[in-house]
Amino acid sequence: MSLVRNVLTVGGATLASRGLGFVRDTMIAAALGTGPVADAFFVAFRLPNLFRRLFAEGAFASGFVPLLVRARDEVGAAGARRFSGAALAVLLAVVIAVSLIAALAAPALVRLLAPGFVDDPAKFALTVDLTRICFPYLGCVSVVALLAGVLAAERRFLAAALAPVLLNLVFIAALIGLALAGRAPGPADGRVLAVAVVVAGVVQVVLLAIAVLAAGSTPNLRRPLFDDRLRRFGALAVPGLIAGGLTEINVVVATMIASAEPGAVSWLYYADRLYQLPLGVIGIAIGQVLLPEIAVGLFDPDRARADAVLSRALEAALALALPAAVALWVLAGPITVVLFQRGAFGAGDAVETTRAMAALALGLPGFVLVKVFSPAFYAREDTRLPMAVGGVAVAVNVALALAFFPFVGWIAVPVATAAAGWINAALLAAILIRRGHWRIDATLARRVPRLAVAATAMGLVVAIGGDLGADLLAAARPLAVKGATLAVLVALGLAVHGGLIVALGVVDRRTFRRRRADPPCPTPTDAA
Repeated sequence: MSLVRNVLTVGGATLASRGLGFVRDTMIAAALGTGPVADAFFVAFRLPNLFRRLFAEGAFASGFVPLLVRARDEVGAAGARRFSGAALAVLLAVVIAVSLIAALAAPALVRLLAPGFVDDPAKFALTVDLTRICFPYLGCVSVVALLAGVLAAERRFLAAALAPVLLNLVFIAALIGLALAGRAPGPADGRVLAVAVVVAGVVQVVLLAIAVLAAGSTPNLRRPLFDDRLRRFGALAVPGLIAGGLTEINVVVATMIASAEPGAVSWLYYADRLYQLPLGVIGIAIGQVLLPEIAVGLFDPDRARADAVLSRALEAALALALPAAVALWVLAGPITVVLFQRGAFGAGDAVETTRAMAALALGLPGFVLVKVFSPAFYAREDTRLPMAVGGVAVAVNVALALAFFPFVGWIAVPVATAAAGWINAALLAAILIRRGHWRIDATLARRVPRLAVAATAMGLVVAIGGDLGADLLAAARPLAVKGATLAVLVALGLAVHGGLIVALGVVDRRTFRRRRADPPCPTPTDAA
């Protein structure tokens, strides 16, 4: 299977998962709104969801897959199954221990994640209960990540790409059941959703296990021998997980600080879900297509060509991230109204969620650029510096949020998160340039301002269109009318931006024709 086809497979499944995720979140918003049960569930699901994001972003696979491929080449298929089985045994032991400790320490974890809940004993107790119910999902998502790595080594991607779809389908089924019950929202609803998290994890494991069995690569689970290969696996996987975790810690910090204001945790959750759509899809494009080219190009003897690889990746990232950020900022209100404002999710909730989404949109390009610059360090086997820079960004996030919270309230949290993303990206870029690992070429210097102009012009056109169609986007309008109007605005933005980047010379139409005519070029990471 070609690299392009693999990317389309994973990208299409991700879009399907995100789409179902929005369906899920609109149903949660209608069922629970932003009340105490919603706040409790979102905090309880935060830590398991953190692990899911880490594993899904490939931090785990980046250490496991290359070693599995090497083991298969050096000691054959049987040896590879022994290695994957040993890795699975170690992973299960660690995750089970962590889950048990976390379940016992759930009250302390809730105090840490949501200190504002302590003043509401009922909400605090419910959050502790839901946290304990959700924790087995950690074991499921860990097994799913390892089995997905086994399939990736065999160049089989579909099952792993569909696993998140199952998570959302199980959630939706649970929410339909709650709707059919026809009772007022209460703590029992939160427990149903927490159980759905675990059930979804089990279903994902079953899907991946069937796929691995069909591929003939079932891990040989046995007591592990800590040989050099297993130690190397830990040395590669742990730094990747920590580096990815530093970004997600920003989300945890946001939850901690926002918990001081009722409803803020839920507003941030819904805004983050919308923000994660472009970030997730763009991240896949960068991770699966552009970043392997960066890793290969860094060691090209032609220095200018090596610099160009990173520069072209940065251009592609900005070409996607800038219009996405502008669109989220301009259309934050209509998007929130169309997707969430119904049932228990009222007009006030829509206003606050809109504010959070607009603030997060400002940081979207920064977080995407982090995904471009970090592999330039990883390719040189330098994992400590990106972790250190990420730590600085987290510290800045905390400091800014705490400093401005007394003056502007909970909105300081998403603003600080956005600032932290830009600081992270700027520090990585500055270090690359100072160390001589990257030089900005003339093409990049010429195209970036044009990309900014195209995104700004698109935003102005969409904003004008939104004002003209404001009546059609009013909350009282039927969902079909609001949705169709929003779709027209999005299509208008895409057309304007696409036309401008061609007209301004950022993209050459002949390049697309030439690339369609060329066969896809495999890379060493094609198997990963």
